[in-house]
Amino acid sequence: MAALFAEAGALLGALFSNDAWTLSEALRTDGAWLVSLVGTMLGAVVVLFVYRLVPFLDRQLERTVMVWSYLIIAGIIFVEVFRRFVLNEQVPWSTTVPPFLFLVMTWFGCAYNVQLRTHLAFSEFRMNLPRGGQLICLGLDALLWFVFCWVVVTTSARVTANSAANFQILLGTDNVLQWWFLATVPLAFILLAARVLENLIQDIGNYRSGAPIIEQAVIGGE
Repeated sequence: MAALFAEAGALLGALFSNDAWTLSEALRTDGAWLVSLVGTMLGAVVVLFVYRLVPFLDRQLERTVMVWSYLIIAGIIFVEVFRRFVLNEQVPWSTTVPPFLFLVMTWFGCAYNVQLRTHLAFSEFRMNLPRGGQLICLGLDALLWFVFCWVVVTTSARVTANSAANFQILLGTDNVLQWWFLATVPLAFILLAARVLENLIQDIGNYRSGAPIIEQAVIGGE
């Protein structure tokens, strides 16, 4: 246990070292799991506080990132297909930037769908359970989602730091680094953890007030 806390302390020091290689090495230790656990929890609380403070971000952040990512992907593909088959030329990064933008769109979209509860939830079955059973199921959902966020934040932070330490350039570009895009993955899952916490608070409130706990979600609904 002492070694675990020592590794966690070394990781915290590496975060402020401004050295990607030191950070990458520190993230390879078991202490990274402890730091990531605390960071994911605190990050979720901070994000939820910001959402409460700025309702506009609560309503628009994920969907704005999704829509703009999609539009940029579509624009690059449309323009470069025209340039390739009509003008017989193509920029090298046109086949490498869209996959990274799709990565951004996918995980921010995941956070958005957790907010709307349009993920797989077996609502038809759960709605027939007693209220206590419904709350237990939703609590289990929150726990599993949070563990999933914790794992992804830890592992994706390792990949991001390793990419930065090795100065991995986005193929087809001269000075665009891959970690700029990879860093959005742990960020997106911290936002997802905030949505999980938001839903859990709402569920507990509904249980205490006697309001319906589980309602049928509609894809694209609000």
